[in-house]
Amino acid sequence: MSIAEKFLTMEYGPAPEDPKEAQAWLDRHGYRFGHFINGSWQPPAAAEYFDTADPSNGEKLASIAQGSPADIDAAVRAARAAFPKWRALSPHVRARYLYALARLVQKHSRLLAVLETMDNGKPIRESRDIDIPLVARHFYYHAGWAQLLKQEFPEYEPCGVVGQIIPWNFPLLMAAWKIAPALATGNTVVLKPAEFTPLTALAFAELCQEAGLPAGVVNIVTGDGSTGEALVKHPDVDKIAFTGSTEVGRAIRSATAATPKRLSLELGGKSPFIIFDDADLDSAVEGLVDGIWFNQGQVCCAGSRLLMQESIAENLIAKIRERMSTLRVGLPLDKAIDIGAIVARVQLDRIQRMVGQGIAEGATCWQPEIALPPRGFYYPPTLLSNVHPTSIVAQQEIFGPVLAAMTFRTPREAVELANNTVYGLAACVWSENINVALQVAAQLKAGVVWVNCTNLFDASCGFGGYRESGYGREGGREGLLEYLQPSWFKNAPKLPAAPQPYAVPQTAEKPQAGTPAIDRTVKLYIGGKQTRPDSGYSMEVRSPDGHLLGEASLGNRKDIRNAVEAARKAEAWVKATAHNRAQVLYYCAENLAQRRDEVVRGLTAVVGAKQAAAELHLSIERIFSYAAWADKFDGAVHNPPFRNIAIAMNESIGTLGILCPSEAPLLGFFSLVLPALAVGNTVIAIPSEAYPLITADLYQLFDTSDLPGGAVNIVTGYAAQLLKVLAEHDDVDAIWSFGDEANAAAAKALSVGNLKQVWTNEGRAIDWFDPKFAEGRWFLEHATQVKNIWVPYGE
Repeated sequence: MSIAEKFLTMEYGPAPEDPKEAQAWLDRHGYRFGHFINGSWQPPAAAEYFDTADPSNGEKLASIAQGSPADIDAAVRAARAAFPKWRALSPHVRARYLYALARLVQKHSRLLAVLETMDNGKPIRESRDIDIPLVARHFYYHAGWAQLLKQEFPEYEPCGVVGQIIPWNFPLLMAAWKIAPALATGNTVVLKPAEFTPLTALAFAELCQEAGLPAGVVNIVTGDGSTGEALVKHPDVDKIAFTGSTEVGRAIRSATAATPKRLSLELGGKSPFIIFDDADLDSAVEGLVDGIWFNQGQVCCAGSRLLMQESIAENLIAKIRERMSTLRVGLPLDKAIDIGAIVARVQLDRIQRMVGQGIAEGATCWQPEIALPPRGFYYPPTLLSNVHPTSIVAQQEIFGPVLAAMTFRTPREAVELANNTVYGLAACVWSENINVALQVAAQLKAGVVWVNCTNLFDASCGFGGYRESGYGREGGREGLLEYLQPSWFKNAPKLPAAPQPYAVPQTAEKPQAGTPAIDRTVKLYIGGKQTRPDSGYSMEVRSPDGHLLGEASLGNRKDIRNAVEAARKAEAWVKATAHNRAQVLYYCAENLAQRRDEVVRGLTAVVGAKQAAAELHLSIERIFSYAAWADKFDGAVHNPPFRNIAIAMNESIGTLGILCPSEAPLLGFFSLVLPALAVGNTVIAIPSEAYPLITADLYQLFDTSDLPGGAVNIVTGYAAQLLKVLAEHDDVDAIWSFGDEANAAAAKALSVGNLKQVWTNEGRAIDWFDPKFAEGRWFLEHATQVKNIWVPYGE
């Protein structure tokens, strides 16, 4: 073809990237890699290796060490030995190390980009222009946090040894997302890269050596799922940070439930891409290309569900098909291609199988006539239209270049369709009406929402999901908190195991003959009303010396269901302004003060007069504190290095199940329920099993304080039984369990199925009488989740 013909057709010729430097790097290592442990390369203990292959042609790249429990143990021991000195370094020295790593990433950026493309199959343009610059950005950004750590987090300390497990879709970027904040906060690391894509993590190990990072601070152990399992189960790991599939996330949650390990999970997604009829359709189509066909659709936040306003559907589909026909599928090292290779045969087979199932369920499949390379693992860009919202291709993550299209009529219907999934990772909203865009963005159950843009990331902006997309954030200030904990918490004393129900003593009082007993049974409080328990039974409540104080309703599964339903309907509280919530809480404090003598008198029989008076006094103070926080626990506006702002909103989690502590029946209740209420959550509270009669005082308090019905629901009964129902209930968004170790483990284990957020005291004692430990940001941070809404500006 002549130059003139090429000019007229505007066809791209091949522009291959030369892989010789990457091949030379592989050659220097003899195409075989061990583990990076304690600052040096170590052969695998079991002398086992596996091969990693180039997805573009299926050819072997290198032999990789298969990690065993012995290798993991060696890495954890190295990280544990390095931790005290690394933690003790001055903030400036740690910052210098992270800065050095950022500079080295830039210095070796071309090599890292080529290695990433060879190992993963993504286009070299994406590795070169997106992944590697973001890797450097994360180390630069967190070098700044390392410098400021003591000033900004004076009461916090690092978790310790952190086990990190990353996926194969963004191998080096995911490593940077995890390693940079862990090191900045003073932790040491054992990283397990994905089996399919370990090469850039191993190249990063060399950068650690070049930067002079102390031995043992970063350790990298390669292997398959069994290697990751050994890391998760290692008893000397303090935290696990995992990015990957929801199924594996459940397994990790189950494996760590009985331990005090901190856990953050960034899991799957089925992100909606919502286009309104007033959107700039040409821009939206270009955004869609980035949203679903970036990295072959192998992106957890890929915009894989297209929701189109009905009036533009036909025109939009035509534009999408036209644009799909211009996409170029080919060898990933060719700088002129748009879509590279699928990472492995097993993933390609999954994509084909799920598309086939979607077609069988009624979807219409359209693919452009694009020639695929004869070797390697490739799949063409695919559009599935007429997709039913319940179809497998609309509900399950395909993790491939497949777009499922549906229509909607109104913004309300768009929100309902968008939220009609178990996931909640990301979303896009396209509309020229900023009022519509932001209103919809605020209603979407997603941790990140892009308005008139897509797939924008920055180290300053937190990223993470809601619901079964996991919990925890990576990036930003909130990402740092995943690697920090209050300084006092780890060494807090353990609570004793929950006591057995009090036995009735021989000398228990009895009513005099001929005098009828007074019914002192406390009812449940559900939906703003006192209700009798579904079971029809009650439980005796006795003082520490065995005297009968009264009876409390024995709540059961049906009562919890009723309470959850009432909490879900309490929209008056959820939609109330922060100012209005504050006014109601102040009113609660005022009314509690009016009832001081009555409340103290009842509480004295259980905890003694001195503690009862202290609990009442501090409860009033605590209510005042959270009334004050209600309109002050603000978000932030980030300034990423683009023409965007990112609005970081502290959103309520939803409906919380709270198991209150026994040791401070009144103060413990308010210390947990009030931060949840202050930020707009609704609550099902299980009061102290030692003194559930407090419920009578509480529902009278709430009834007289203008708290909307359903905002707080109180179900008395045996904590262990009610915890099970709350943890397994799909409409409960989070569990707070503040009891003994058994309750903490049960809360985590029982909620594996729906992966709800769980926060516990890990069976440790909290001094509820000291606001330093029992009040403030630590509680509010667990009562909220951060949503980042990206909004572009400029012409």
